[in-house]
Amino acid sequence: MFQIGEPGVFRMLAKVADFLTRYSTHAGGKLGVAVSGGADSVCLLTILRELGLRPHVLHLNHHLRGLESDADEQFVRELAAGLPFHSEHADLNGVKGNLEQAAREARREFFTRLLDRKVVGAVALAHTRDDQAETVLMRLIRGTGSRGLAAMRPVSGRFLRPLLGSSRAEVEAFLRERGIAWREDQSNRDPRFTRNRIRHELLPLLERDYNPGVREALAHLAATAADEEDYWYAEVEKLAVLSLSGNAAILDAAEASKLHPAMLRRLIRRAVEVAKGDLRQLSFEHVESIATLVTAKTGSGKVRIPGLMVVRSFGQVRLGPIETPMKPFCLAARPGETFDPPGIVLETVEPGGRVKVKEDLAWNRLTHELVTGLVLRSWEPGDAYRPKGETRRKKLKELFQRARVPVWERDGWPVLAIGGRILWSRGFGPAARFAASVRCERVLRVRELAVSRKDGITPLGSL
Repeated sequence: MFQIGEPGVFRMLAKVADFLTRYSTHAGGKLGVAVSGGADSVCLLTILRELGLRPHVLHLNHHLRGLESDADEQFVRELAAGLPFHSEHADLNGVKGNLEQAAREARREFFTRLLDRKVVGAVALAHTRDDQAETVLMRLIRGTGSRGLAAMRPVSGRFLRPLLGSSRAEVEAFLRERGIAWREDQSNRDPRFTRNRIRHELLPLLERDYNPGVREALAHLAATAADEEDYWYAEVEKLAVLSLSGNAAILDAAEASKLHPAMLRRLIRRAVEVAKGDLRQLSFEHVESIATLVTAKTGSGKVRIPGLMVVRSFGQVRLGPIETPMKPFCLAARPGETFDPPGIVLETVEPGGRVKVKEDLAWNRLTHELVTGLVLRSWEPGDAYRPKGETRRKKLKELFQRARVPVWERDGWPVLAIGGRILWSRGFGPAARFAASVRCERVLRVRELAVSRKDGITPLGSL
């Protein structure tokens, strides 16, 4: 254990102990610690052990540096002596594109597998205040909002960062005081990687010529941005202008337009996150294009952003997956059959006598004489008929507009027809000429399966 006479050691142990006290790990006694062999992760593992913990040691060999990568793995294996040790291999040498990102994702997938299998309950990562400063600066350069400035959080779900309040200099001083060796990854100096150029070129320049405390200033900026984002996130969740419809998010354009631009942007980002699952590749321009669609006084329109199609119709803005339109269908239809898609069941109703139905219960009932030559098909532009209760023929497009059916719900809208005549349409009921009456002894009932609607929206009309 540490001695009082070792001030650097004492500070580091106290910081991590305070972190573990303040943040519940929910690890169930099984804390994992990611150890690469570098100074930061070796320091974190050492501190956890000296605080009396027995963490599981997790190491991923990327095979990016040949024999050196294997030596790193052996070093960590020996360092973990007496502790549960888990290692995996991931060959990233053939990866095209952003190698840093690929390596980061491979590590995250490895850790997540162990978390999902409950091998560990949480994973401690050894990011330091210097890493935080580099992340903030990198995001500033690339372009980001306040959420991006929040950078890394002390706790992100099942991932913990106990060293986020400590500098890299403190980490190395701790290890030197303890006489503990670590591995140097030469790829951390490769100027091909943006983070390395920021670490070894840009930050030292800013410290020398502009602000000696720039790293701490950037870390403070991240902490402030994180607190503000948490506050605004909670405020967005209180808004009653965002709803869910299956795999899509729906915004009430009229209510959303009343919001301050700052709140509207956050609402839009939240809607994207709900619909897509993340905010990757979402730019300021994407958010502004959606905001323009939301705040338009009238009309419709659409915007495509990475992974989502955003469509406005009848005062609603839908953010949903980019889907292939449903292919037109035309099916021979007979009583007793189920058609899914489009989720229609044709049934013969024979109560053994006259069908005594009230008008409101006869909505989807047709005279049973119409049982041969039926087709169930998707609606087509120009389709028209006179629904029961109407005084004239109406085009389906007119009925859609009157009922304010959004354009995204019209895809694959079913109609029942015989020859060129429409007998029934979803939501608008039977044609007046063919609707069942109380005098019918048998009727043909059209029943819809609500689960067939791709957005899980309750169908229009009485079923």
